Amino acid sequence: MHMRNIFKILVLSAAVAVAAACSQSRAEQMKLAEKLQVRCTPEVLALVGDKIPVDLTVTYPDGYFHPKALLQVTPVLVYAGGEEQKGPTFVYQGEKVMDNFKVVPKSGGSVSEHFAFDYEEGVEQAWLELRSVASYNGRDIAVPAVKVADGTIVTQLLADAGGAYSYKKDNYQEVIHEQTEGQVMYDYNSSTIKGSELRSRSIRELQAALDAIGADPRYTVKGTSVVAYASPEGGQAYNAKLSDQRAASAQKAWSKVTGEKAPDNLEVRSIGQDWEGFKEAVENSDLEDKDLILRVLSMYSDPAVRENEIKNMSKVYTEINKNVFPELRRARFITEVDYQNFSDAELVELSQKAIDVLDEEGLLRVASISDDAARKAELYEKAVQKFGSDRARFNLAALALDDARPDAASRYLSAIKESDADVLNAKGVVELQRGDRKAAADWFRKAGTPEAKANLGLLELLDGHYDAAATQLKGTGGLNGALASLLAGRLDEAASRISCNCARAEYLRAVIAARKGDAAGVQKHLANVEAKDKRLYEQSRKDVEFAKFR
Repeated sequence: MHMRNIFKILVLSAAVAVAAACSQSRAEQMKLAEKLQVRCTPEVLALVGDKIPVDLTVTYPDGYFHPKALLQVTPVLVYAGGEEQKGPTFVYQGEKVMDNFKVVPKSGGSVSEHFAFDYEEGVEQAWLELRSVASYNGRDIAVPAVKVADGTIVTQLLADAGGAYSYKKDNYQEVIHEQTEGQVMYDYNSSTIKGSELRSRSIRELQAALDAIGADPRYTVKGTSVVAYASPEGGQAYNAKLSDQRAASAQKAWSKVTGEKAPDNLEVRSIGQDWEGFKEAVENSDLEDKDLILRVLSMYSDPAVRENEIKNMSKVYTEINKNVFPELRRARFITEVDYQNFSDAELVELSQKAIDVLDEEGLLRVASISDDAARKAELYEKAVQKFGSDRARFNLAALALDDARPDAASRYLSAIKESDADVLNAKGVVELQRGDRKAAADWFRKAGTPEAKANLGLLELLDGHYDAAATQLKGTGGLNGALASLLAGRLDEAASRISCNCARAEYLRAVIAARKGDAAGVQKHLANVEAKDKRLYEQSRKDVEFAKFR
């Protein structure tokens, strides 16, 4: 029964009908009163935030309220199992009663009250009734209860109230690009490769790396190159020619260096004066005036001007000529390779048989593809134990939040060494799940991430501020934005914000159809709900939203 319906109250004329000798006939006349009107807003009770608000208006016609009578009215929510939740008791008095209650004159009038019930499980099928007691001349007359409304809309509970957060991703690389190289050094103004250079440590390490690459089928050679340089001394044109000569000699030495014939696609490059190498060498040196040298490099782009300015630093130039320039007279032998890393299936097997082989990224990847929460936790704990992984700690906190264990999540988050915006947002979710919405909002505002924005919108939704929630949740994804628009009464907007076909989305579509009076739409979308989620469908059978369509 909708709350805006006008109900006939059968007994309240007791207060105006009772006389000093209240006869049985007068008592019976109380039940004949048909003009007393009760109106409640909303038409059907609805959960808003944490409360179920009610606006009640009672209109008393002329001659109904005895000037010396009192009337106590108590709204009561009665649950299907018989439990009750009583609202506040309101007392009204006739105009001749010497007290401080609201006065209802004999000529009639209306009284309005605003109150709210707390949300409790079972309100969906609870009904609201008014229980009244009329008092006159020292006698109380219990007025039969009057049912005002059936059921309570709890559509707000469709909100995803657990908070928005995401697991930290691994940086596991399926293919790792690597580069191995060795180099030969040249004497001043020379392009001849000495035999000792072909036996140098750098070349021996390159040869060992190439042997390992050739023996491992996971490696694929992607490119080979020879790159030659000259130190930035003696003039740009001269050094360009010298660099070309070194590139040619290095190309000829390829087979001696690698033990293989030079491939057809061998890339040969001559850089000329190696100013980049010079800058890097100066940055990594202990030269007394290195800041001044670096300033010269940044101020002048002309190689000749650069060389002249550096030569003018006579004191430091001697040291550069001795310790820096010789390292730039070189040619590099470079091999580019791709390494095919372990597949997901291989990672899973390794995690079961040889978990210590896995690095941090491997552990995080295996955890991410596991469907077992307990196994995920084991792998994350291993990453914390072995590598001190903050991402693993964060993901352990996320697992705890998934299970609504905010205290456990808080402990993991507190152990993270460097908090980022994701951690701040997760701390807000902890407070949200603990029920401290103010503290949660503070964390979400500090985080400032898209997920934190969605969580601030969720707080508005849970507080019953539907317009604010609909605005805050724009562009955040998920179904909470659609729900906020629905509860704000913007049905078309709500429908446009639903993009998926999951069970909860279909349920929202059914509610929108119901509020539009679209019976066929209700039937269609609830059928989809039944196919996707039996439990949610069973909930719909008790939902007051669909009362008219059963």
